[in-house]
Amino acid sequence: MENKSILEAVQKLRKDSKKRKFKQTFDLILNLKNIDIKNPEQKIDIFLKLPKPRAKQLKICALVDDELITEAKKHCNTVIHKDEFKTISKNKSKLRKIINSHDFFITQPHLMPEVATAFGKSLGPKGKMPNPKAGCVIPPKVPLAPIAERLKATIRLQTKNDTIVKCAVGDENMKDEEIAENIAAVFNAVLAKLPQKEANIKSFLLKLTMGSPIPVEAKK
Repeated sequence: MENKSILEAVQKLRKDSKKRKFKQTFDLILNLKNIDIKNPEQKIDIFLKLPKPRAKQLKICALVDDELITEAKKHCNTVIHKDEFKTISKNKSKLRKIINSHDFFITQPHLMPEVATAFGKSLGPKGKMPNPKAGCVIPPKVPLAPIAERLKATIRLQTKNDTIVKCAVGDENMKDEEIAENIAAVFNAVLAKLPQKEANIKSFLLKLTMGSPIPVEAKK
C-alpha cells in the first residue's frame, strides 16, 4: 500500500474539517464486495496492534482471582475479583457502565466458566467476552504489563452482519504521518485476508467523527 494517497486524504480531512470543541477521531471504512460473510474463511475478524497508539488509549477490565489481582491493579483500568462476579452481574446499571466504558475484558483460563455464567449474556452481544485470539485469556505466570500495553493499542477489524469493516485509526492530535501509518496497517491486514485481494474492495473511505467520508485511492 502506498502511503501518499492516504496521507493526502488525512491532510484534506484535517484542512476541510470544521473545528469542534473536542478532538475528533479519524475513522476508516472499507466496503467489501464478492465476499460471503457466512463462510468462516471469508469473514474478517482480526485483532491488530496499531503501529502508532492512539492518543486515546483503550481501556481494560480484568476479571481475576487472587493470583492476578495485584498485577491487574497495576496495569488495568478496572479490576473485578471473582468474589464480586455474582454481585456485579445482578447490578444491571453498574454492569452496563462497566461494559460500555471498557474495550477489552481479560481473565484467567480457569475462570472462563464463571465469567461466562456471570457476564456472558451481557458481554457476548457486545463482542467483549475475553477472547483468546486477542490475548485476553491470560496463562499463569505470564507478565501482565506487556499484554496490557499491547491491548491498549489494539483494535478489532471485523465484518459482522454486512461486508463493511469500520474502525478508529487515530485522533486529531496525532501527526498526519502517524495516522497514515495506522491506516496503511489496517488496510494491509484486511487485504491479506481477502480471497481476491484488491478485487474484493468496493471502496476505501476515511472520515472524521462529525464529518462526511472521503474516498482514498488504494494504490500499491
